[in-house]
Amino acid sequence: MTSSVERQSTAIIAVVDDDQALRESLVWLLESVGLTAQAFHDGEQFLASQHDKLGALLLDVRMPGMSGLQVQQQLVDQGNTLPVIMMTGHGDVPMAVAALKNGAFDFIEKPFNHQQLIDSVQQALGDAHQQQRAKQQLAMLRTRYQSLRPKEQRIVIHVAEGMTSREIAEHMEISGKTVEVYRLRAMKAMHAANLAELVRQAVALELVSSLSAPHVHSERPS
Repeated sequence: MTSSVERQSTAIIAVVDDDQALRESLVWLLESVGLTAQAFHDGEQFLASQHDKLGALLLDVRMPGMSGLQVQQQLVDQGNTLPVIMMTGHGDVPMAVAALKNGAFDFIEKPFNHQQLIDSVQQALGDAHQQQRAKQQLAMLRTRYQSLRPKEQRIVIHVAEGMTSREIAEHMEISGKTVEVYRLRAMKAMHAANLAELVRQAVALELVSSLSAPHVHSERPS
């Protein structure tokens, strides 16, 4: 199994800055710790490139042509969730703060503390991996739910709404035993170890709101 460290080392870090010496310095720094870097001299060149293999973006705030904020906004408009670390001079801190409010992961002031920059990049890669894994788990959970029979789906929702087996049976006009059978099937298909986990899954799938979901303690499948 590939470790998270190995996955991070295979990700490409994009470096976007109009200062050639700084670009080369950052590429060398990133590669010195086992990361792969790709440099771009301006925002336009970066936006015209492929982003599917990128793990994070080091983006200068102030550049000729498109500013870092404009590049970031383009990514936001495209629905791109690439973690962005803004690079800023002292006078550009307000712009960097604006970038944070627009979803940037971090900002680092020039001249850089090398370890701070590396730590920020590594954290951004780790967070991005966790988010990607969460998306994959949610997609798998949705597939499992969609594989349930319609009545099993309804029972999952009713359980998450806090209804007892007797209430579900009356509401759906079926026997209590049938409710138990369907619920056990649903739990098995959803890989839910207990009712509390089934409720959490229903909330994650937005079948019910977290405010309306009950705290499940006593009722257990028979």
